[in-house]
Amino acid sequence: MIQNYPLEWLDSLITLTLNPKKMYFQDITKEEAQALSEKAIIETLHIQSELKNKVFSLPKENQIRLLVRKYHSALIILLDSVIDYQKNELFKKSELVNITKTLTSCLDEILSFIETRFANFLSLDERVPSTYLEVSKMEMRMKLDRIRKRLITEVADVRFTDIVLGNLYNFINSKKDPPTSFRELLYRKELVKELELLGRAKNKTSIYTALNELLIYMNFNSRSYINYFTRCIADKINMLEHKAERADSLHFHFKEFKQMHCNQNTVLYPHHQNLKVSLANWFSNEIAYLEKTMPMPVQSTGEGHAPEFNNNEKVLCDLSSDQIGIILRAADELRILKAKSMSKVFKSIIPFLATAHKQDLSYNAVRINSYKAEDKDKEIAIAALEKIIRKIKTY
Repeated sequence: MIQNYPLEWLDSLITLTLNPKKMYFQDITKEEAQALSEKAIIETLHIQSELKNKVFSLPKENQIRLLVRKYHSALIILLDSVIDYQKNELFKKSELVNITKTLTSCLDEILSFIETRFANFLSLDERVPSTYLEVSKMEMRMKLDRIRKRLITEVADVRFTDIVLGNLYNFINSKKDPPTSFRELLYRKELVKELELLGRAKNKTSIYTALNELLIYMNFNSRSYINYFTRCIADKINMLEHKAERADSLHFHFKEFKQMHCNQNTVLYPHHQNLKVSLANWFSNEIAYLEKTMPMPVQSTGEGHAPEFNNNEKVLCDLSSDQIGIILRAADELRILKAKSMSKVFKSIIPFLATAHKQDLSYNAVRINSYKAEDKDKEIAIAALEKIIRKIKTY
């Protein structure tokens, strides 16, 4: 029974029983090899449970860090031994081939468990041992080969999938001299794992959108991906005829982007700028340029008004133009009011409204100012909507 050392049985099996230099090795029968394989699978689950209990029983973070690193290193040493045994001629027998494959899989599973659950306690900048790196790359390749076709088919944009798959396959095939760190390896292993799960969830999000959300969450700050993402947005924007519509669309995409989550503790390239920061800067610069080059609204002429419309028939609104703009912008973005663009919403409604201080409102000015909302105007708009809610409740 495992008590003080969770790896005791596995360690004994690898370093003593299966060690071709030890006397025990000569006596292993085919039936015993099969039984050991089955036992190893059960032991793998037991070890994970024992490690978890040990970690949560420790009161101090430095104790946990020491424990996690100790077992992580011990497992890698055991894995190195199994891989080394496979090169021995004695291990060419089918029953021994099977047990070494099983042990490789079991050790990799326990290592993945530690790296997933307790990554914060590992020294991520340390070099990955070459044997473990090769085993990990082999496992990643098998998974990636399985999901590649489905990913390409469902995303339906080869430019996009080439960026993601290309990065992973380049890492797997790389024979670079600089040593690979655990940070680099664990990031790619996690990305492959998430790609496996992508598309399985039963929701309305397209896999194209889901892949973007995943890459942004994982801070996939590849220059190729940044260029691809911004080009896709730019292509959509440039299809719109008027600059006001382009600005509206950019604001909408920026709002959607800002709602995407990003894990600040993970990054593809640690020395490059954070992905969300790079893309947010791009959105801000594009919006600033568009609005700077747009014609200034001429308020004295009542821009956007139908020439024949009688000002005396306008609806007087007990809010300022800025407060009206805030409400209309929110209604458009929530798709309560639906039109070809936000400009169309403002153009269709604003000419028929007046405020206590202004008869002729420029729809373009109201729309632009809705993006520069002050806190006081937001509070007044919210209070007005809350009064409407209370009134509706009395009906």
